[in-house]
Amino acid sequence: MGTIGSIQYRWFWQLAAKKRMLAAVGAAFVEGMGTMKTAWIAMWLALLAGMPGAQAQTYPNRTVTIIVPFAPGGPADITGRIVADIFSRHLGQQFVVENVGGAGGTLGSLRAAKATPDGYTIISGHMGTHAAAPFFYPNLGYDPEKDFEPIGLIAEQPELLAVRKDIPANNLKEFIAWAKANESKLNMGHAGVGSVSYVGCLLLNAAIGIKPTMVPFTGTAPVMNAILAGQIDYDCDPVLGPLSHVRAGTVKALAIATKKRSPLLPDVPTSYEQGLPQFDCAPFYALFAPKGTPQAVIDRLAEALDKGLSEPAVQKRLSDLGAEIAEPNRRGPKALAELVHSEVARLGPILKAATAK
Repeated sequence: MGTIGSIQYRWFWQLAAKKRMLAAVGAAFVEGMGTMKTAWIAMWLALLAGMPGAQAQTYPNRTVTIIVPFAPGGPADITGRIVADIFSRHLGQQFVVENVGGAGGTLGSLRAAKATPDGYTIISGHMGTHAAAPFFYPNLGYDPEKDFEPIGLIAEQPELLAVRKDIPANNLKEFIAWAKANESKLNMGHAGVGSVSYVGCLLLNAAIGIKPTMVPFTGTAPVMNAILAGQIDYDCDPVLGPLSHVRAGTVKALAIATKKRSPLLPDVPTSYEQGLPQFDCAPFYALFAPKGTPQAVIDRLAEALDKGLSEPAVQKRLSDLGAEIAEPNRRGPKALAELVHSEVARLGPILKAATAK
């Protein structure tokens, strides 16, 4: 092959190599654009999945834990289990109760406050854990108004003064006289400092001017067992706790701590009727989630709770427990936040004065 022919041959193959290289670069570019497009699509799908509407549609997709910060068997526990059933039926996933008792319900409440705010751990709290506790525990570890998202109010349960059946008192006036005469050996049971049973009896003790020995338990059910065993003299408990024992005649009921009588114990007069309006205690029971729980999840839970509380069967179950079911306009997150705030403001001065040394 001549010189010119050799040059033409090399030029031809160099041109072909350049074409192959350009084709490869083009293919890589197209492939890269496809990969980038796929990545963008994946990113947008992820963003859409994280939007409130999508969260509400997919929540819950696994078991949800409802912390009840007291021992099994008491009003808080039974109320929590009724709510768990409501959610399981309306939201199509299992809601399970976990009892985390101790320190007047504050141990379970602290655990709930520190839980991941994704809607899979919520708490069935009440006046003691979410209004009164800050006045008894300087290092509580949580703020009821700042560290929780309110879900909804369930009910309110008037308290009852229950005493040993062998105490020689059949009304509030006789109990006051007996308690003052036996103050040095008087034992009062409660479910822990800051619990509703503690707050209720603290209001009673301050009103009648006595300072008994205060014996703590992990819940109101153990308190009632101690009364039956004669280990303590009295307690202040939502009507449900002592109800069966009062009806059986193994415990005496001396006063309902509200303005109106309980339909479950219509023969028991109120504290107002007996001249002691300072003994006024009807704790609220409500649901809360850790602060930062998505609003879509809160709304979904609140909606399910509202539907459940409107069911005749649920209303009967709660009424049979002595609970006064929240009206629809008081059930939502905003109404519950306002209730907690008002109870903190109401109880603060009373409890500070009652515990002042």
